[in-house]
Amino acid sequence: MGRRSRDWLERLVAFDTTSRNSNLALIDDVEAFLKGLGARCERTASADGGKANLHAVLGPEVDGGVVLSGHTDVVPVDGQDWSTDPWVLTEKDGKLFGRGACDMKGFLACALAAAPGFAAAPLKRPVHFALSYDEEVGCQGAPSMIARMANGRPRPSCVIVGEPTDMQVITGHKGLYSVRVTLTGKEAHSSLVEDGACAVTYAARLMHHLVQEADALKAAAPEDSPFDPPYGTLTIGRMGGGTAMNILAKDAWFESLMRPAPWDDGPGIGERLRDRAAEIEAEMRRAAPEARVSVELISDVPPLRPEAMGEAETLARALTGDNARRVVAYGTEGGQFQEAGFSTVVCGPGSIDQAHQPDEFVAISQLEACDAFLAKLRARLSA
Repeated sequence: MGRRSRDWLERLVAFDTTSRNSNLALIDDVEAFLKGLGARCERTASADGGKANLHAVLGPEVDGGVVLSGHTDVVPVDGQDWSTDPWVLTEKDGKLFGRGACDMKGFLACALAAAPGFAAAPLKRPVHFALSYDEEVGCQGAPSMIARMANGRPRPSCVIVGEPTDMQVITGHKGLYSVRVTLTGKEAHSSLVEDGACAVTYAARLMHHLVQEADALKAAAPEDSPFDPPYGTLTIGRMGGGTAMNILAKDAWFESLMRPAPWDDGPGIGERLRDRAAEIEAEMRRAAPEARVSVELISDVPPLRPEAMGEAETLARALTGDNARRVVAYGTEGGQFQEAGFSTVVCGPGSIDQAHQPDEFVAISQLEACDAFLAKLRARLSA
């Protein structure tokens, strides 16, 4: 591994960019560095201005460039038993430990370490750096940047999302669709069921609706599905409500998360849930005119659909020599890039098994492989 990659990883890990925090200090640092190399930089900020995406371009102002995409935020270390300081990069036994070392500051470190080489090379097509915020809380930051890239110039031709894949080429993944359902009913004594509207009871009906949707997802999986499990999944992860067993509950809520496969219709399931919620609300209002049922969308991240040797896949396979067919069950910003019209694959250093774990690490050999990958990309863009 080049010293630059290690130095950059140490630098990036030192920024506590847990999703609840601002990422602006990291973005300031990276933007100043890339501008010093002559990059053309553009930010897209969050609504409150506390976070930002960064899109930077090195090379000629022509279409057809390649995007190196990665998120800057990391998951919390709260309650995790770390044997090292998570914000100080620590080397041990061929591994580099630190929060985000694997997911996914390792890829960003390699990309930034390669930036001076890209800047000095006689590129025929540009390289784009796309750094996003709030990926870990539902891929909420990238869409504004992706929209600007899709409508701007120069327009890149393909995207490599550097999530940890052991530097193997991933051509498909599941999506992420999550909601919070809140019900407001009317309290009454449990013996007087017609005097109130029990929010918990009606919530159970909506949850049963989602259980049926989960069964339908399982039944819809094709026999040759490459995923594990082979079908889209839908779960109810959290719930609450009520004040006592002998009181009809005034309030109830639950949260549901779906991981649709590329052939599933996540938004369609969401619409059916809203329709069922409207029916439940109408029934509740017969006893309690003030009753309400709301369905709040938390995240809607499309799956990444295999492109049958699309431009991104062809490029990544040429750079890695990896010709195996692979998909993963987790989601990335790749589906958002693809939905905007960009050919996209996922390929980056480190193992997803280390993501979000205490003592998170990336193997030095993985960063070396990523350095080699980017050197080959530089040569290809210069040819």
